[in-house]
Amino acid sequence: MSHSGSTLILIMAIAVLAPLLAYGVGRRLPVPLVIFEILLGILIGPDVLDWARPDALIDGLSQLGLTMLIFLAGYEIEFGKVRGDTLRRAVWSWVAALALGLGTGILLGGGYAKGVFIGVALTSTALGTVLPVLRDAGALHGRFGSVVMAFGAVGEFGPIIAMALLLSGRAAAESAVLLGVFAALTAAAVFWALRPRPPWFSRIIAKTLHSSGQFAVRFVFLVLALMLGASTALGLDVLLGAFAAGLITRLVLTGAAPESGPEILEKVEGVGFGFLVPVFFVVTGIEFDLDSLLSGGRTLLLLAVFLLLFLLVRGGPIWFLAPRDLDRRDRGGLVLYGSTALPLVVAITTIGVDDHELSAGDAAALVGAGMVSVLVFPLLALKLRAGAGEKALPSEAVRGSETW
Repeated sequence: MSHSGSTLILIMAIAVLAPLLAYGVGRRLPVPLVIFEILLGILIGPDVLDWARPDALIDGLSQLGLTMLIFLAGYEIEFGKVRGDTLRRAVWSWVAALALGLGTGILLGGGYAKGVFIGVALTSTALGTVLPVLRDAGALHGRFGSVVMAFGAVGEFGPIIAMALLLSGRAAAESAVLLGVFAALTAAAVFWALRPRPPWFSRIIAKTLHSSGQFAVRFVFLVLALMLGASTALGLDVLLGAFAAGLITRLVLTGAAPESGPEILEKVEGVGFGFLVPVFFVVTGIEFDLDSLLSGGRTLLLLAVFLLLFLLVRGGPIWFLAPRDLDRRDRGGLVLYGSTALPLVVAITTIGVDDHELSAGDAAALVGAGMVSVLVFPLLALKLRAGAGEKALPSEAVRGSETW
């Protein structure tokens, strides 16, 4: 059997085993699935058992998995909950975090390019990891959940924009112009997505939903391919195109097929979370520089420093700019949820290592800190808010805080 074939079998075996472990452990301690995928990837990687090493095919599948992860992150954003004063506060808190992150990253990294990778990674939020925790706690659809949604959405979208502007290798003005062109294309696509679809569009979605035609699923991947092509043609990072495709797809399906939308998403998630996304996270584990981390010294120290910086750089501005109607426990919970970071940290460090701007040790420290944040911060947030319940705010206060 070829090397690619044996490695892919191991990766898919881990993809099957990881949910079983997450389910078994989750009855006592909620541990995100991605932790098991990365840890088992480390186990079969060259630093432990040395059973698997990525090659061109595996790396290609891993990049597709990263693209699907960012696409689904864009799809998660509910526009009805991300607006008004809460959105403004979320944006300004992220801008402040970016300024702090860039300054800290450049000081730690000793150079601009490396500092940007570190700084942008420190501003991210693992919204896809946080939402299931909120859902299980019954807090997703209340006031607190909507605030976390807004701050988390900006924490996913902001780093992607920052990467497109700061890491393109072009002058800032040229990058801004190209980003503006992409934004105009995206706005045109959003305008098209919001227009009523002709009756045949909904009919063919319903007619092929359970047949081999799968018109809706193919349409989703066409939108993804078009936005990836647009970002590539403009010399922007494909992650920006993937995120925009997720936003547009949600709008199209919500307007054209509101009844079928959840089922269509399940099919797309089946491709993403059932195959491609696990490949990305397992390969991340395989490529994880465990030797540098376990050797102690600088890498292990950096892990602790980065974990603290997630709270200070990302969480500090959130604390000061959180909506005024949140009490101290909710504000603390928002800081912890907003400082939880892993998927985008993995994505950013992967690009940094590929571009030879980040060392494997620095990437391992950042990813390791992200893994600890995913394990610890949501649990601390749940404990902090335990017994607080969802406070029913006066309708006037809620409306006042959400006006443009």
